[in-house]
Amino acid sequence: MSESQKTFRRIVTGHDADGKATIISDAPPVRTQLVGGPGGPTFFEVWHTLETPALIHYQPDDSDENGLVLPPPKNATRIRVIEFPPEGEEVRKLTVADAAAKFKAMGDENASTFAVEAPHPLMHRTQTVDYGIVLEGEITLVLDREETTIYQGDIVIQNGTNHAWANRSDKLCRMAFVLIDGEFSSL
Repeated sequence: MSESQKTFRRIVTGHDADGKATIISDAPPVRTQLVGGPGGPTFFEVWHTLETPALIHYQPDDSDENGLVLPPPKNATRIRVIEFPPEGEEVRKLTVADAAAKFKAMGDENASTFAVEAPHPLMHRTQTVDYGIVLEGEITLVLDREETTIYQGDIVIQNGTNHAWANRSDKLCRMAFVLIDGEFSSL
């Protein structure tokens, strides 16, 4: 476990048999996955709900999912933390098939929108509203026609747009994401 993983706890609350508030668990997230091998991002699956409004269980758990699933469940939410290492040359050399395989490893190969003219090989789009918060480091948000670098403390509200994340710095970037299932309206 890397040093950064040791500093990250997931504290889940619930209720005891008397209906009193209690801590159900206090530990690092149990589901982590390195995507794409060494040099790829590490996903820490923190929590998800299964519906909206979310049912509040007295003894909550999130054992209904195994592995990594990119979007939240239908009509539900997901929170995760992703650690993006500095982007290497291998990312910039990905083919369309390579990019699709990376998104398949994230549980949603249909999210990949990479094409030869795309500004980044890991361009993707989901039917979600995502709140992305930079916890440490910096990262570049790449869109179809522009990009911007976001820094620690900045928040991105991602409204189902085609995008990619590129860590062009020499340090790890850690971001928290809250993903909310959505549906595209007509333009």
